[in-house]
Amino acid sequence: MKPNRKSQRKKGYDYSQPGYYSVTICTQRKSCLFGVIHNGEMVINNAGQMVQDTWHEIPMYYPGIELDAMQIMPNHLHGIIIIRAVGTAPRGRPNPTIGQYPAAGQCPAAGQCPAKENGQAQGPVPTVLLSLSDVIRRFKSLTTKRYIDGVNNNGWHSFPGKLWQRSFHDRIIRNEKELNHIRTYIHNNPHQWEFDENNIDLK
Repeated sequence: MKPNRKSQRKKGYDYSQPGYYSVTICTQRKSCLFGVIHNGEMVINNAGQMVQDTWHEIPMYYPGIELDAMQIMPNHLHGIIIIRAVGTAPRGRPNPTIGQYPAAGQCPAAGQCPAKENGQAQGPVPTVLLSLSDVIRRFKSLTTKRYIDGVNNNGWHSFPGKLWQRSFHDRIIRNEKELNHIRTYIHNNPHQWEFDENNIDLK
């Protein structure tokens, strides 16, 4: 069963609060620009490698933002973004478990979620500076610039108007069961390409 995704943000929800969020970002017109699926495996091209590398760079530039599972597909990507309070996120590419920090929607008012170090609460933490939409918008902007450079300098296939579709799909992950389900879905996505709603060859 596919995770229930919505193209619009949940009305009234604060997407800058600490939590786990699943996102799907599609190329404009669902153009297959990032590689191909072969025998159930994703074979990325140079453009796809750029998008994947840029995604993994996100925690390096934005304090309080971490990543979990991610899968790039021919015309979209799935990923889990973790928002933590500024000052609590370690550098690098961690693979945390949801039990270490509050799931989305489970924090009290902003600034009241306790930071944890070695499993111990450390008192109030600052409000997160970036929202989920901020992160995705910056990711789209940087990958678009890098893709254009690839078109101009390396002969990459040009894209129609814009690289990415407007907005993105999201799901607020509220517990560990949901997290593990979405991780599995993301991991298995290449094997399900034949049935994927984003596969324009099925239309």
